[in-house]
Amino acid sequence: MTPSVGGGLALALASACALNWSYYAQHHAASGLPPLLVRHPLRSLRLLFANLRWLVGFVTGIGGWLLYVGALALAPLSLVQAASAAGIGVLALLVSRGGVALARAERFGVAVAILSLMLLGASLAHDRTHGDNGAWHGVAIWIGASVAAAAVAAGPLSRRLVPGAGLGLAAGLLYGAGDVATKAGVGGGSHSLFLLAMLACHGLAFVALQLGFQRGRALATAGTATLFTNALPIVAGMVLFHEALPGGALGALRVASFVLAVVGAAVLTARSHPGDGGASDGDAPLAYAAR
Repeated sequence: MTPSVGGGLALALASACALNWSYYAQHHAASGLPPLLVRHPLRSLRLLFANLRWLVGFVTGIGGWLLYVGALALAPLSLVQAASAAGIGVLALLVSRGGVALARAERFGVAVAILSLMLLGASLAHDRTHGDNGAWHGVAIWIGASVAAAAVAAGPLSRRLVPGAGLGLAAGLLYGAGDVATKAGVGGGSHSLFLLAMLACHGLAFVALQLGFQRGRALATAGTATLFTNALPIVAGMVLFHEALPGGALGALRVASFVLAVVGAAVLTARSHPGDGGASDGDAPLAYAAR
C-alpha cells in the first residue's frame, strides 16, 4: 500500500467518525423537534438551525465530508468506502452509550455489518489499484438510476420497512450517488460538472435523512444510510472507475463483504422485529409531506 493510499484511508476513517457522530447528534435533536414538513421548507430549516445540538452536528458533518473529499483525492473510491464502512460501528456505539437499548435484530445487523468491514479490510491486502475518473455517460446513468431508486425507497417501499428506514435508504442511495459524482468531479475538466450533481444529490439526501430522523431510530435511518452510502460506491468503483477486483481469495473476501453489507442493511430495515421505536408510517406527521 502506497503512502498516498494509506493517507487516504486514514482520512476516510476520520471522516467516518465525524459523519456518524454528526448523524447521531442530528437524530437526537431532530427527533425532539416539531414536525419537519417539505411544504414548509423555510420553517423546517429554521427549526433545525435554531437547535444548537443539531447545528454542531451539522457543522461536524461538513468537516467529515471535507475529510472524505481529501480521502478521494488520495485513494481509490472502493478503498475509501471500505474504510468509511467503519461508521456503522461508530454509530452503534454512540446509540448504546446514549442509553438506548438495541433490539436483538439491530445488534445482529450491526454485527453482520462489522464483519463485512473486517472482510473488506482483509481484502485490501497488497491492493495497489488506482482506477480512473470514469466515463461521463456511465457516471450520469449511475446517478440517474440512484435518484430513481431513492424515490421508490422513500415512497412505496417505505411501507414495507421499519419506520424511517425507507427515508434512510433513500438518503443512502443519494449520498452514494453524490460520492460517485464527487469521485468523477475531482478529476477536473468536463467531469467537474458532476460536482453540481453532487450538490443536488447531497441536498436531497439531507432532506430525506432529516425527515427520517423524526420517524425512526438512529440505526434504522442513519445506520441504513451509512451502509448504502458505503456499499454502493464500492461497486461503482469497480464498474465505473475500473478499480479492479482482486483475484483469488482477496477477491472472494471483497465479494463476501459486500454481500454481508447488504444482509446487515436488510436486517436493520426489516419490519418483522419488535422494538423498532419511532412512529409508524401512518402516525408520522411527515409521512404525507414526503410522498
